[in-house]
Amino acid sequence: MSEQVHNRLAMVRAERKVSRQSLAEAVGAHYQTIGYIERGQYNPSLDLALKIAKFFGLPVEALFSLEPFRPLTDQVYGRNP
Repeated sequence: MSEQVHNRLAMVRAERKVSRQSLAEAVGAHYQTIGYIERGQYNPSLDLALKIAKFFGLPVEALFSLEPFRPLTDQVYGRNP
């Protein structure tokens, strides 16, 4: 069984006002796949993760991680984990 891939996809998508459908069409995926990824029910392939990162103009590690992400407020304001 593969390890869960944590992501910030829903947050970034909402921040950029991008629908699941629009993102899915841009990266060649089904909109339900985007929802499954956001909920942690499906790990994206490397190819799909890279396409999503490119769509948003972000490094893949800004969107996906094998470790849970620290809250953004901790990162922005420098709080220790």
